[in-house]
Amino acid sequence: MGIQPPQIGPKSPEEADIKGINPFRDSVMHQCPHMYFRRMQQETPLYDVEGTDVHIVTRHELIVPIVRDIETFSNQFGSAGEPAKGDVMQTIKEIFATGWPPVPTMLTMDPPWHTRYRNTVAAYFTPRKIAELRPVIEQYVDTLLDKILANPNRTIEWVAEFAVPLPVIAIATILGVSPDNMADFKRWSDDNISTIGSSVTDERRISATKGIVEMQHYFAERLEARRNNPQGDFLSDLVNSQVDDGEGGKRTLHMPEMLSIISQLLVAGNETTTNTFAEGMLYFGQDMSVWDKVRADRSLIAPAVEEMLRLASPSGGMFRVVTKDGVEIDGCPVNKGERVMVMYSAANRDPKVWGEDPDRFDPTRPNLKEHLAFGKGIHFCIGAPLARLELQIAFEKLADRVASWEFAETNDFHYHPSFMLRGLQKLDLHLTLA
Repeated sequence: MGIQPPQIGPKSPEEADIKGINPFRDSVMHQCPHMYFRRMQQETPLYDVEGTDVHIVTRHELIVPIVRDIETFSNQFGSAGEPAKGDVMQTIKEIFATGWPPVPTMLTMDPPWHTRYRNTVAAYFTPRKIAELRPVIEQYVDTLLDKILANPNRTIEWVAEFAVPLPVIAIATILGVSPDNMADFKRWSDDNISTIGSSVTDERRISATKGIVEMQHYFAERLEARRNNPQGDFLSDLVNSQVDDGEGGKRTLHMPEMLSIISQLLVAGNETTTNTFAEGMLYFGQDMSVWDKVRADRSLIAPAVEEMLRLASPSGGMFRVVTKDGVEIDGCPVNKGERVMVMYSAANRDPKVWGEDPDRFDPTRPNLKEHLAFGKGIHFCIGAPLARLELQIAFEKLADRVASWEFAETNDFHYHPSFMLRGLQKLDLHLTLA
């Protein structure tokens, strides 16, 4: 017991060779991209990914104005991964023909339609509404910890036993569906993100598409049941909501639009929070003296959550599409129609904002509110209050019941193959009771 994570990748930006590196395909960018982004910050406002139209922006000072300028940088970027090619495109089209076609809604639309879509669900994600979930989340955290701590040797796989089920149960509660389908929700969520920030096989694209269509049918059945028999819940309000049709009238949402909104909430509501839970335990485990301070002073829990969000940056980045000719980013020209990728994870470790030691886990940082873990501007993550509540409750309960933990020797500290949704595949811990 008691190993530490190995140093993965270059130890400094000087050692990080960024020439020709492709973050979609190069596994070193999936495992530990930070020094590569630091090198990009030092050398260029834009890093051009060879063979693509993608320009990566890593500096905090450049990213904030880009995401606020929705006239020049559009969110209608389509896919966040490498597009399918060849015969597999036709296969995917045929699979979607058995369900509903994917359509852009909140994440991949600009105003006014972005605003219309977001307003259909915004009431369920206000801080006040999310606060009503505290008793449900507290009870479920206690249930999970009871089970974990009942293990005689208290060696657990944190991701599967805690970090996955808690966010899934929370978003299932909001969506008004049974938690009995938790395994399906997680599988469908994985299918929805399979191509984000990664390069996957044709076989995986096909299996993921089948999973997405399976999810569509699950929710379509429940939406139709509530259309004529509303239950006063999220799905009832969604299926009966009215939006401006852009022509002076009103209409209800079409089925593909509702399914798109649900899939975005399902992914945002669990994948990102799961990854932050795992990273948070990793950061504390590397220096348990910080955990001792948190246990002694519970007012540090909220800033500790912000610090782990900053370092984890569970939504590592997002695309924008250039809408005009003659656009420059810090003197570097970008062409109309090309994609700019704003890397929140890089901005959240930018030494110009976070000082000489930006990679250190420090809940006492004075400027934590400047992190971009939830984005910025009109596309600020709608689920941010939910993620914060889950993380704060979980670490409050842990502080009551767990004195410390060590990393088990069975850890390999491997991350999922995505530089945009970066998260540990597993984390084996040995817990010591308070």
